Amino acid sequence: MAERKLIRGGWILTLDSHLGELQGGDLLIEGSQIAALGRELPADGAEVIQAEGMIVLPGFVDTHRHTWQSLARAAGVDWTLAAYFQAVRGMLGETYRPQDLYTANLLGIVEALDSGITTMLDWSHLINSPEHADAAVAGLQASGARAVFAYGNANAEWGNLPNPTFTSEDIRRVRSEHFASSDQLVTMALAARGPQFSTIEATEFDWRLARELGLRITTHVGDGLWGIRSRPIQQLHDRGLLGPDTTYVHCNTLSSQELRWIADSGGSASLSPEIEMNMGHGFPATGKLLGVGVRPSLSIDVVTTVVGNMFGVMRAALSAERALNHQKTLDAGIDPTELWLSAADVLAFATLEGARALGLEAKIGSLTPGKQADVIVVDTSGPHMFPLNDAVNAVVAFAQPHDVRTVLVGGRVVKREGRLVDIDMARLRADAEAARDYLFQQSGVTLGEDWFETVQPQLT
Repeated sequence: MAERKLIRGGWILTLDSHLGELQGGDLLIEGSQIAALGRELPADGAEVIQAEGMIVLPGFVDTHRHTWQSLARAAGVDWTLAAYFQAVRGMLGETYRPQDLYTANLLGIVEALDSGITTMLDWSHLINSPEHADAAVAGLQASGARAVFAYGNANAEWGNLPNPTFTSEDIRRVRSEHFASSDQLVTMALAARGPQFSTIEATEFDWRLARELGLRITTHVGDGLWGIRSRPIQQLHDRGLLGPDTTYVHCNTLSSQELRWIADSGGSASLSPEIEMNMGHGFPATGKLLGVGVRPSLSIDVVTTVVGNMFGVMRAALSAERALNHQKTLDAGIDPTELWLSAADVLAFATLEGARALGLEAKIGSLTPGKQADVIVVDTSGPHMFPLNDAVNAVVAFAQPHDVRTVLVGGRVVKREGRLVDIDMARLRADAEAARDYLFQQSGVTLGEDWFETVQPQLT
């Protein structure tokens, strides 16, 4: 008989449009799947996880993170996009050993898991060798989280843009050795440079390779001037490469026509509003995407600049879109009286829409019986959370990572009573600091000092 768990008495946010919310409800898990929702369900020998007064919801889904950069955490809070590329490509990228990539990936996904992100796409564009690819996959697998390993390019292939190099044929080995089954916690996609950063010939090769291997595609488009100058979606459209298997990351500076082409092709979007506003990508494209019928997913992007949890990203997405719309009414001499984006919308972006963008909507994203039991329980005992008047609003606008009390992935408890299970944090910290020290020494970086000379604008 499958192991059974019963999450008892929580305010359940199912994110299933047919099931809605259930206050004081129970969630029954059998093995890896959600079995039933209701009130006062019989325990029948199940392990009971008490959730009275707490919020129960699907695990968050981060659809785009360059996890290898976790070892440079917080180094780039004051970096522009150009400075970021100078640092991570010109200084760090060539210095990573496979063991450093393993540690970085494990650290990054553990950070995500601790804050309630149960599924994360690792946009892994530091595949400098086959050994780096293997180490990156192993780091994800060691965490116990659900992940998508998006196989990318080597550091050198992000120079001399647009770069003509095709994706390495080693992707075939990685696919067969590590991802022979699609029914496993860590699955695979292709992280393609796309027409902004590679030639159209290399882009077409990559798209056809991904489809031959049965891999979804994720690619950066519309981030800053690159998106304006290269018209990436126009190029993909002209080559007949657009499709429902592709997730377009950022989308800030795409034209209206390009956004409509994404919608018409059934493509999905991944927005990183905190990073986009900090680094100069342009304002988040949330409203523009919704206007053409694309409901976006959310992602962290890089922890060089922002913290790696979904709570900050949800708030940034909500605030940015509201500010843009309010400014339009103010410019017209009208007091803002409407909100075009709700907390419920943003919570769906962080869960169900994330699952759709990864092609996993049949498995995760909502607390629907039959789906995988990727579940988080949010504590409301902190003074910033009670009295609990609206669970959706509380999660989106008030909750913090330390409020995530319990996390399950595929029915397995990976965080219990506020502490991660089976993760040796002392060892992980020691390994991360040792790897950081090596990388910084190799890159000529002194801890606590500026990485390079920057020209600051003069205020007048």
